[in-house]
Amino acid sequence: MKIATVDVYVLKSPLEQPFAFSQGWVRQRSATLVRIQTDHGLTGWGEAFTQGLEPPEIAAAAINHAFAPMLIGCNPLNSHVLWQSMYASSRDFGRKGSVISAISAIDIALWDIAGKFYQQPIYQLLGGAQRTTVKPYATGFYRLKGQNEADRLAEEAIQHRDAGFSAMKVKLGFGVEDDITVMRAIATALNDDTIELMVDSNHAYGRADALRLGRALEQYNIRWYEEPVAPEDIASYRALRQELNLPIAGGENEHTGYGFNQLLQQQAVDIVQPDIGSCGGLTAARDITAMAQANGVEVNPHVWGAAVAQAASLQLLAYLPVTHHSLFARQPILEYDRSSHPFRNQLVKSPWQMQEGTVAIPDGPGLGIEIDMHVVEAYAC
Repeated sequence: MKIATVDVYVLKSPLEQPFAFSQGWVRQRSATLVRIQTDHGLTGWGEAFTQGLEPPEIAAAAINHAFAPMLIGCNPLNSHVLWQSMYASSRDFGRKGSVISAISAIDIALWDIAGKFYQQPIYQLLGGAQRTTVKPYATGFYRLKGQNEADRLAEEAIQHRDAGFSAMKVKLGFGVEDDITVMRAIATALNDDTIELMVDSNHAYGRADALRLGRALEQYNIRWYEEPVAPEDIASYRALRQELNLPIAGGENEHTGYGFNQLLQQQAVDIVQPDIGSCGGLTAARDITAMAQANGVEVNPHVWGAAVAQAASLQLLAYLPVTHHSLFARQPILEYDRSSHPFRNQLVKSPWQMQEGTVAIPDGPGLGIEIDMHVVEAYAC
């Protein structure tokens, strides 16, 4: 079996209501999808994670010009061999960012093909399922104005709870005092210690402000404090972990086992958060999981992409071992983006839904999804 074609689709959809996270305003949702077809008639889909402010054309260009030519004619089942070849050939201009996201998209598509070839879900090829359902947490709390939105965000927390979510992640990073006001309003509105909260400042602060915010957060039921400082500032990650009585999380902006090795060697985080669409795909995520496990660090994948990235994250969540084993060990949870995104449910013919507080992990071959080409063509640029 050989790879016959590699097609890239850049999807875009303007938002009727732009929203902000700490790094800027999101005015459109976008996705970079790759479709790999074989001479045996099998098709695999992958997705490169396009950050909120990242042009999707960057990863698309890397796929089209750097990687697609070297894939044609290769055996798609040689995913590890092809990963190493792509990484080695791009080392001088890659290693991070959109180039690794391009490799990630291709890698996901190759795993999708392998699952369809063997007629097994990807989690089975990884070694089996630790779980068949996963609890989702609501990601939201984006800003419509910027600051002074505590009352509206408290109402949003109630909406997430009423929709069945028992965990939710609050976007911070709009000034320490504003952040503290928002958290106070949300905690007061929920008035429920059973609701688990995470916070994410999207690396808005330096060490001093991140520490000041962290100390204010210690009074709440916080599962993790995500991206408190810039991803390059590993020394501050480590200092915050030592100073705060909060689990420190990070990694959505880190790439490959090489990058995560630095976080783990420096004992910088309690929880690593590889995004399957940018860390190097499922091949890299498997390596990162093994490294984290060996260092006693939890893994909880990040996902803010479209349906393909979500499907890949679900497959990894099925496979993920519990780092700290016990009879009542804490399980990983699924990031469930609640912001406006037409490529989340529309892109697949049978979108998954939360039922009784959990999401079932697809057990069909490969990613377990069927892409609706009409939707791809409708949004393709």
